[in-house]
Amino acid sequence: MVKIAPSILAADFADLGSAIRAADAAGAEYIHVDVMDGNFVPNITVGISVVAAMRRTTRLPLDVHLMIAAPDNYLADFAQAGADILTVHVEACPHLHRTVQQIRELGVRPGVVLNPATALETVREILPYVDQVLIMSVNPGFGGQSYIPTMTAKIARLAAMIAETGRAIEIEVDGGVDVNTTPEIVAAGAGVLVAGTAVFGHPGGVAGGIAALRAAAGNTP
Repeated sequence: MVKIAPSILAADFADLGSAIRAADAAGAEYIHVDVMDGNFVPNITVGISVVAAMRRTTRLPLDVHLMIAAPDNYLADFAQAGADILTVHVEACPHLHRTVQQIRELGVRPGVVLNPATALETVREILPYVDQVLIMSVNPGFGGQSYIPTMTAKIARLAAMIAETGRAIEIEVDGGVDVNTTPEIVAAGAGVLVAGTAVFGHPGGVAGGIAALRAAAGNTP
């Protein structure tokens, strides 16, 4: 079954707890947390204290996407705050294997992220050590962007690359995920859909947004 990971980037930050509880009640599998530092990407969002507050709000796995420079300096803090998954950008980690090892040693599931223009080959050597690969299907930094169509072929190539390893590595896709793009994303091999506006901006509320994505993905909870 395809997993739904609502992105709090599109939620009402004045009532974040309610948004998270609504996603939990609607059957989301993860809560996706975009951490941006205004350096690696041109935006600033949430930090360690917000992740800790979210941890007190839900038992759902917190899928924390570090869009920050020098993520190694903050891995332990985010792990202690309650992150269940920590994904780091290939582009931000000159010693990627060491970073992934550190995440694993902290008792957190490690993942790596690729920006749209970053070649898949950059993750080939790290696949034996990660639990998740996140494909950015928009340029990171802001929500509400349109899906980049060429990412569908990239997802399919990643799925083939992972199949060669024989490991159960999740393919997560983030950016422009909605009911129109979901069918091709899932058909290409994605197993986790990160959706912000499609969930928190859905006219039928959070439950309606998640249900619509599940229907588009061809599965039910």
